[in-house]
Amino acid sequence: MIFDKRFSKISRKTAETSVDMSLCLDGGEVSVSTGVGFLDHMLELFARHGGFGLEIKASGDTRVDFHHTAEDVGITLGRAFAEAAGDKAGINRYGSCLLPMDEALVETAVDFGGRVYFSWRVTFPSEKVGDFDTELAEEFWRAFCNNSRCNLHVIMRSGSNSHHIAEGIFKSAARSLAQALKITGNGIMSTKGVLD
Repeated sequence: MIFDKRFSKISRKTAETSVDMSLCLDGGEVSVSTGVGFLDHMLELFARHGGFGLEIKASGDTRVDFHHTAEDVGITLGRAFAEAAGDKAGINRYGSCLLPMDEALVETAVDFGGRVYFSWRVTFPSEKVGDFDTELAEEFWRAFCNNSRCNLHVIMRSGSNSHHIAEGIFKSAARSLAQALKITGNGIMSTKGVLD
């Protein structure tokens, strides 16, 4: 069985940001440049832990703050995942990961079945990691969820270091998505016969 819809290339341009992105669900080069250092770090480890090929070149109105860039990269990444998954034939559909990151323990669960629902149960102990507002992690993942059309739950079970909590979230989400998008070859994983 050959799956030829595991790649996407998307550009999104607004008055606030410009995002060019390519994604391969089955691996490849990783290169991320968003103009936001901490977001670059999170997306690089996201790609590595998910086994995704990911190239992102983004620029935005970072002189204002990082909100538009973080949200718009999340939007574009969500759309890239939706396009790369195609009709979702043969995918596992569900994935979850309980991930320790030093003192932090984070759990994510995803249903890549086309029904959008986002649950965020995370409290960061600090407002910033470096110059990155920790509240933007939620904005990023909400944008991703809405645009990939998935069901995503993010739960922080413990943690006292904001960097570790954020890193745990991105690594856990990557592993949950990789599991959900893994090809099982068992057809459409729904009694409806479609995943949309």
